[in-house]
Amino acid sequence: MTSATSADERDPELPGRLLTTERDALVPLLRARPDADFALPTTACPGWTVRDVLAHCSAALMRVVESRYDKDVFSPESNDRDIAERAEWPNRRIVDELERGMTEAGPVIAGAGGVLDGIALGEWVHAGDVREALGEPEAYAGAGLPDALALLARITRERDHVPLQADLDDIDEPLRLGGVPGERPPARYIGDAATLVRLYGGRSAAGVSYELAGAKEEELNIFG
Repeated sequence: MTSATSADERDPELPGRLLTTERDALVPLLRARPDADFALPTTACPGWTVRDVLAHCSAALMRVVESRYDKDVFSPESNDRDIAERAEWPNRRIVDELERGMTEAGPVIAGAGGVLDGIALGEWVHAGDVREALGEPEAYAGAGLPDALALLARITRERDHVPLQADLDDIDEPLRLGGVPGERPPARYIGDAATLVRLYGGRSAAGVSYELAGAKEEELNIFG
């Protein structure tokens, strides 16, 4: 895998590229799965099934495509309403909507100046949640990982998140995340890239070997 360092300049096409890369991997997988698999529980999203996660993702993307932003958009209450509105849909319709959203949201996100970039990263992490629930290997890896890491590095920098240097097993050069170090020296992570994604996504990394010094796992979570 090539190096993924945090560039200072925003690439407006990156979020859309991440979405379409994931679309091409995830949608065929979903179309090949029996309906029973959509009822499987997800570990990362307690109380949500695979279907619920997909319904949330497709709804969020269509809100972006159609510029529908309620006062409490993307709140837990809004997410629950989106899922409930799709309760009677067949699974195929949810996958169709997800495919459309992953295809059409990119240009809208690109033109938003960066405020919507985190949605693409969140969708990619949720795709990992789905793959994990389905028992697929490398749930938080795959072809989109380099773009996901680049987007993660920029988002954590813009949010002045905990400074961290990640020495990744599968990346050529260190990945720098978070804000500019001040009085607190940068934390350090040693391990693979997929586990780093799990930590920043607030997902469990139980049973995986990695080292984290200078920060607690919960401090890395960008969605909490």
